[in-house]
Amino acid sequence: MKSNPQECLYCQNNETLHQLMIEFATLRVSRAFLFKEQTYRGRCLVAYNGHVNDLNELDEEQRNAFMADVARVTRAMQQAFHPEKINYGAYSDKLSHLHFHLAPKYVDGPDYGGTFQMNPGKVYLSEGEYNELIEALRSYL
Repeated sequence: MKSNPQECLYCQNNETLHQLMIEFATLRVSRAFLFKEQTYRGRCLVAYNGHVNDLNELDEEQRNAFMADVARVTRAMQQAFHPEKINYGAYSDKLSHLHFHLAPKYVDGPDYGGTFQMNPGKVYLSEGEYNELIEALRSYL
């Protein structure tokens, strides 16, 4: 199911998007966001610039550029936050716009060894704390 770009959270760059996450970088073919819900410290999302539903809709050059953007953000996450592992999620069941959830996992942290929760709604930070995470990420991009 392909959604209408006029109704797409990422394409419209609307208030709902900004209530959920903070944009912190414009990359080669995508945008990087920090989730406001921080159960998984440093959780990010990378959204492709164009309105496509799935990775397989991109040609080889676009796909490689998008995956390079995803790798660039996960590399920054690894250097900034030192998680044991970063989980990748690309679901798009209800919002058909290519994007990857990037959830850092820490030994003895929430859901370590299992699947991360989409929106546990438990951990929110102050503006200053979000800024610290963003600055740490940007320093490694």
